[in-house]
Amino acid sequence: MQSFKERKIMADNLIIVESPSKAKTIEKYLGNNYVVKSSFGHIRDLKKSELSIEVENNFLPEYVVPEDKKKVVKDLNDAVKNAKIIWLASDEDREGEAIAWHLSQTLKIGKREVKRIVFNEITKTAILHAVENPRKIDINLVNAQQARRVLDRIVGYEISPVLWKKVKPSLSAGRVQSVAVRLIVERENEIKNFKPAEFFKVSAIFHTKDGQTILKATLDNKFSSEQDAENFLQKCQTARFEIGAIEQKPEKRSPAPPFTTSTLQQEASRKLGFSVSQTMLVAQQLYESGLITYMRTDSVNLSEYALQQAREIIPQMFGEKYLKIRKFSTKTKGAQEAHEAIRPTLLSRTEISGDNYQKRLYDLIWKRMIASQMSDAKIEKTNILINLSNDSNTFSTQAEVILFDGFLKLYQQSKIDDEDEEETSNIIPKISQGEELFMEKCTAKQSFSTKPPRYNEAMLVKKLEDLGIGRPSTYAPTISTIQKREYVEKRSLPPQEREITLLILEKNSIEKQITTENYGKENNKLAPTDIGIVVNAFLVENFQDIMSYDFTAKVEEQFDKIAQGEEDWQKMIEAFYQPFIEEVKNTDKNAQKQRGERFLGVDPKTGRKVYVRIGRYGAMVQVGESGTRDENEKPQFASLKPTQSIADITLSEALSLLDPEQPSALGEYEGEEISIRSGRFGSYIKWKDLNVSIPRTTDPMSLDLSACISLIQAKQKKDALAKTLPKVVAELDGSEIILNYGRYGVYNCFYLSYNKKNFRLPKGIEPESLSKEDAIGVVNGTKKATKNTEAMRKFSNGAEVFNGRYGEYIKYNGKNYRMPKGKNSKTLTEEDVNEVIGG
Repeated sequence: MQSFKERKIMADNLIIVESPSKAKTIEKYLGNNYVVKSSFGHIRDLKKSELSIEVENNFLPEYVVPEDKKKVVKDLNDAVKNAKIIWLASDEDREGEAIAWHLSQTLKIGKREVKRIVFNEITKTAILHAVENPRKIDINLVNAQQARRVLDRIVGYEISPVLWKKVKPSLSAGRVQSVAVRLIVERENEIKNFKPAEFFKVSAIFHTKDGQTILKATLDNKFSSEQDAENFLQKCQTARFEIGAIEQKPEKRSPAPPFTTSTLQQEASRKLGFSVSQTMLVAQQLYESGLITYMRTDSVNLSEYALQQAREIIPQMFGEKYLKIRKFSTKTKGAQEAHEAIRPTLLSRTEISGDNYQKRLYDLIWKRMIASQMSDAKIEKTNILINLSNDSNTFSTQAEVILFDGFLKLYQQSKIDDEDEEETSNIIPKISQGEELFMEKCTAKQSFSTKPPRYNEAMLVKKLEDLGIGRPSTYAPTISTIQKREYVEKRSLPPQEREITLLILEKNSIEKQITTENYGKENNKLAPTDIGIVVNAFLVENFQDIMSYDFTAKVEEQFDKIAQGEEDWQKMIEAFYQPFIEEVKNTDKNAQKQRGERFLGVDPKTGRKVYVRIGRYGAMVQVGESGTRDENEKPQFASLKPTQSIADITLSEALSLLDPEQPSALGEYEGEEISIRSGRFGSYIKWKDLNVSIPRTTDPMSLDLSACISLIQAKQKKDALAKTLPKVVAELDGSEIILNYGRYGVYNCFYLSYNKKNFRLPKGIEPESLSKEDAIGVVNGTKKATKNTEAMRKFSNGAEVFNGRYGEYIKYNGKNYRMPKGKNSKTLTEEDVNEVIGG
């Protein structure tokens, strides 16, 4: 029997895919004459440090093999030497087609036969069918991807330097990301300009003559003032009520189509709480494991094979009457890629092994697919009107009775508008038209119109899709990018409390009550940062075409035409480039600097003007005018805290950032006050004449008195030891090892000196308990930093938080991830972890 290594050497067929997980799944379906290798994504790309496009040479891209891909290319070339046929099996979309093309252009294939194969699912049947039906690389799809890459590179590399000069260094712009930020900024402006309207909503409880049958109803009209509402309740005191009309009509409710990329992202956000990037990460894992079909698609089409599975499974599980085969058609404007909808590869597989995230997402995909082929739900809706004898307004009540549940037995689609409306159920009693009713209670409740909701990730995906901006593969990276660039942040707001008025008519008397209600709560909504608002304002003012929703959607249509061979990609880029580059030059020359400056007022102590604006390192306070040369009148600066914003910071809050005499006192220790202050290098603890640094992994706001005392005592201990230094702690080969305290690099710390060389003490070795063996081990290099093997915190998905050499970090599935900005082990949430490992 051949060993695995021998098979790899002797195989005539080399299949190259873009993912190692995909390679493992595919290899088990093929015989010994096939070897499957991974390219780990693209093996060529444009250079990172320059435009890398020959503008004068018909926009020819200059592709290079990045340093981190050279070993991959070498390994693939070694495999190519031993193969007779090269099968390029990257994904069946424009990105996958481009990967296959780059492989064909880069690898030393020579005269070997090259075949392109594609499949929508990683199953044995699909793989063997693909091998039996190879095709050539579709250069139209490649060109569509090249056009997108070149256009986006030109936009980013030409606009970004202008932003550096006119707004702030290290900024970036992007064709899709900047438009996404615009949507979020415009929604924020709507919210700020929103003025809530007051109204009174009236509801009532009625009973029939027998006093047993209860009916709840709502007045169809709303009153704009308390007086109008009270006047209506006064009429109700003397009114006669009767059933005005009863309308019953049958309705049917049909299931939604199976998932596309965007609808999966939206539903996973709503039902599972997944971020967009996390949804795509988990879906990729399910696809590469052969459990679902390809997860980047805007098609709702289903293969006959899938429909046949549904014909067999649904009657077995629910009964014959629950089966209704449907063929959905894609209605999305500009829909592309000849894929199926996202579905399980095997519908009889109701459960899978895997982590909790994979199981939950698979279950959602399975239910949506099965429900799409189930019968309509049959519903009887009843609407009842209640008339008043002395007023033209009417009460109404609605109810629905499910006569046949159909697909609702398995699945209900959630709403994507993120508005959690109250679900009310009303049992309609046996009553007849003209029957008299008696009012038990009537309540007029003060209410307010609600402001437009901020986007969450799912809502933003839907908006981008509705506008025709981006494609299935772009939504997740776009949303991740605008957050990583710190143009947008996820924001959660606790509920606010407000007083409301209730007018209650009961037992023929009206009572006024004042109560409270919570409103305005938000969870993980996307809000623009100060820098995001300023950058958006600059781009909208100076690059109207690029920031236009119509332009971005039109470009996507042009990419579609290129993919279909109807348009030349280089001519399309040329038509875009000339007017665009003129716009860049004009903006660079004439546009004013944009700092988002806001005047707050005058410092009462100095009489100097106070501003907030964007500086080189972000949002900041400035006291005094810029350009002042007088040494005594130089402007003072301070950075805003992460929780503060240029838009709403007050004068007193701004001045407190510059005033070290406004500390935050926590209590006393040994008769002296302990306070937390802000300094040039961050927050620190002040006690007597001692300044104690706060570890960067610790949120200063989380420190209480006892924690501060512990840090002070640790500082006192180290200071006492430092006063006894230097001292000899060991000898090695006749030379002394000396423990010192002082400057080592840019920091003061404990370190060892030996033979005119200095050695910093590794993490985990404390100077107070330093042994002779430890000292010799540090000098010899055998004593390393003590690894923290105990997790500081664990999460339900298996992620853990550790404290490492450079601070706290997240560990998941053997990989380490940076702690999100402004977070630590105590403040980190499950949602934060999902976003980190998903992004």
